[in-house]
Amino acid sequence: MGDDRPMAVTDPYDALLLVSFGGPEGPSEVLPFLRNVTRGRGIPDERLAEVAEHYHALGGRSPINDQCRALLSAIRCDLAVHGADLPVYWGNRNTEPFLDGVVAQMTADGVRRAACFVTSAYSSYSGCRQYRENLFDAVMATAEAPRVDKLRHYFNHPGFVLPFVDTTVAALNTLPARVREGARLTFITHSIPDTMAEASGRSASTAGGAYVRQHLDVAAQVAAGVRETTGTEHGHDLVYCSRSGPPSVSWLEPDVNDHLSTLHTQGVPGVVAVPIGFVSDHMEVAFDLDTEAAQTAVGLELPFARAATPGTDARFVAMVRDLLLERARIERAKGGQDAAIHRSSVGSLPPSWDVCPAGCCANPRQPEQPSLCGQDTLAAIDGART
Repeated sequence: MGDDRPMAVTDPYDALLLVSFGGPEGPSEVLPFLRNVTRGRGIPDERLAEVAEHYHALGGRSPINDQCRALLSAIRCDLAVHGADLPVYWGNRNTEPFLDGVVAQMTADGVRRAACFVTSAYSSYSGCRQYRENLFDAVMATAEAPRVDKLRHYFNHPGFVLPFVDTTVAALNTLPARVREGARLTFITHSIPDTMAEASGRSASTAGGAYVRQHLDVAAQVAAGVRETTGTEHGHDLVYCSRSGPPSVSWLEPDVNDHLSTLHTQGVPGVVAVPIGFVSDHMEVAFDLDTEAAQTAVGLELPFARAATPGTDARFVAMVRDLLLERARIERAKGGQDAAIHRSSVGSLPPSWDVCPAGCCANPRQPEQPSLCGQDTLAAIDGART
C-alpha cells in the first residue's frame, strides 16, 4: 500500500537549518570554545580560565550539543510524520559542526533555499543579529551557497510558552506543601549589557528595548497559565544570570543570586526558578541555576525548585514545523495578501517580523557588520561579492 499521509507543503524551502550556540564536548575543547565566543573582545586567557572552571566543574562538557542532537532527531521525526519531505541540517556558531562547513555541505547537496531555526527565542544582538552575521559569513565562504531565511522570533508562540506553564506547575509541586502556595516565581534569562538591551529590536522604524519587553510578556503569560492551572496567584519577577564583562559596563540586573537573598529577607517561603530565556537545559541552566543559584538557596534555607526548559517537548518540536510552514505560505503568497495567513502567538505582543528591519539590534560596541535575513541583506551580499 502507498503512503497516503497528507504532504506538508514547504515550498520554496528545500531544507531546514537548525542553528545553535555550540559548546565543548570535552575538557580540551573548553578554552578554544571560550576563545571563539569572546573573539575580538580582548579578554585575556586568565579570565577565560576562570570561566572555564564552570565547565570543568561539570566534567568539561556542555550539555548543549547533546540537546541539539535530540532536538534535531525530534524535528526530523515530526516533519516526516507530517509529510514534510526535506532534509534538516545542524550548524553551530562556536563549535563543531561549524556553520561554514554545514553551509558548504548544503551547497554540495544541491540545497537552493533553506529556512533557518535559531535556538534563541528573543530579540537582541547576541540572540539574533550575531547569528545573522555568522550566517552571512558562512554563506559568503561558499560559492553558490543557498539562500537562507531565518524563521521569526518565537518567544510568544504557544509551543514555547505552554511547556513552561506545565514545567513550572511540576516544579511547584516538588516544593514542600507548607511553602507551595506562597512560593514566588522567579523568571530568569541571560543578562546582557544595558546598551545592548536598549538597542534590541531597534531600527529606523522600530523601537528598542525589545529584549526586556518580550521577556516580561512571556513571564506574565506563564504566570497566568500557572494561576489557571493551580487556582493560586503567585507573585513573579524577571531576573538575570550569567553576567560577564568588566564591572564598569552596566548589565541587566538583578542577578538571580542577589534576588534570592532579597526574597529571603522579605520572608518569601519558597521559590521556583523558571529559565524562560533558554530553550534547553544547557550550561547556563546547569551551572548558573542548578549549581550556583541552588547553592545560594541552600545557604539561605530557602526551598527552591527549577522548572525545565522546553527541550524536546512535543509542542516545542511542533512549533518548529509550524514556523516553517507559516513562513513557506508567506513566501508563496508574496505579491498577494499575507494578512490572511495565521501566525500563532499568545500574550500582548504581536507575532514578530519575518525579515529583520535594516540596522535592527545593532551592537553598540562595534561597527555594524553585514548580516543575512534582514531588509538590507541582498544589498550586503551583492556588495560583498562584487
